[in-house]
Amino acid sequence: MPRTKLTLPDQFTFTTSIPVRITDLNYGGHVGNDSILSLIHEIRVQFLAHHNYKELDMAGVGLIMADVAIEFKSEAFYGDLLRASVAAGEFSRVGFDLYYKLEKQAGEKWIPVTLARTGMVCFDYTTKKVASVPQEAITKLQG
Repeated sequence: MPRTKLTLPDQFTFTTSIPVRITDLNYGGHVGNDSILSLIHEIRVQFLAHHNYKELDMAGVGLIMADVAIEFKSEAFYGDLLRASVAAGEFSRVGFDLYYKLEKQAGEKWIPVTLARTGMVCFDYTTKKVASVPQEAITKLQG
């Protein structure tokens, strides 16, 4: 069976740290796959806030996550501090992709925990219709 294989951008424009919480663990004692999606959501909100945006107001439009791809690389445990990097790309008329790289420190080096991509679509919640990506947002998110 073919596996998901993501190609990430060479450059990431935003980095933050996010701790693994006790509630992120599954019965196997490591971060569960459902928690990875929640962590990615938190990271996306921080990325948007860094650009003075919110999920419901990105230069006048809202956002909907249309799809997600997650590639699990290694385990993360309670107490790990993850370095999360984000980059925006693949802009179209109504959407774009966000790429995520979550890493943990192992000795002197950083090792990947998760690679992910979310497909984001711009949406006007008042008219309940897909909207165009504002040029202002393209400029800010790419830079």
